Amino acid sequence: MRYRLPAVTLICLLLAACGSAPSWQDRQNTHIVRKGETLFSIAWRYGHDADELARWNGLGDGSLIHPGQVIRLTPPRGGPRTAATRRTPTSRTPARPLPEIPAQPSPNWAWPSSGRINVEFGAKPGPGTGVLINGKAGQPIVAAASGHVVYAGSGLIGYGQLIILKHNDTYLSAYGYTASLLVKEGQDVKQGQRIATMGEGPERKPRLHFEIRRNGKPVNPRQFLPAR
Repeated sequence: MRYRLPAVTLICLLLAACGSAPSWQDRQNTHIVRKGETLFSIAWRYGHDADELARWNGLGDGSLIHPGQVIRLTPPRGGPRTAATRRTPTSRTPARPLPEIPAQPSPNWAWPSSGRINVEFGAKPGPGTGVLINGKAGQPIVAAASGHVVYAGSGLIGYGQLIILKHNDTYLSAYGYTASLLVKEGQDVKQGQRIATMGEGPERKPRLHFEIRRNGKPVNPRQFLPAR
């Protein structure tokens, strides 16, 4: 009898966990928040827009996420999953469709570095989601447009030390393979402001990974950068 109580307790705990965890079918469409992650870094990893993730998960401005939290990566069926729509299991209130995020104009872009593009958009080496700009180790990296720092760290594999700037609800820019981070999350920066220094990219060469995303999707920076 002394061995039955732990076994029964374990079974109860497993059943309770199964009741609260996402189903196997849902797990491919969810992400479990890890320490140090932000909603913007999660959205960046999966090629989504952070505002959309916030709306799909009823997160408001998206700042209140915590390790272990389950974030869905697809829109809920029928409408937003907020406290109001899941008040009771028997609620028959029809779900309203999610409103679309209005597109905002592109900022006026400037080059983030004095070097020239060595690896084009979609090419290798590198993630292929931006361009690689040649330079010298330690040379200044500047903000290509005024914006708000939404990520500054090294938690995204394949980018080295990375800075992500939000310019409006449509456009983001990213600066990877930096040797030092001169700005912090939550900080506002001006176009041309120094935000980092150049580090080593693929093949251990001094390079900057520069990326522009529109509604969460990578686009070719060449169509935005001024001619040289």
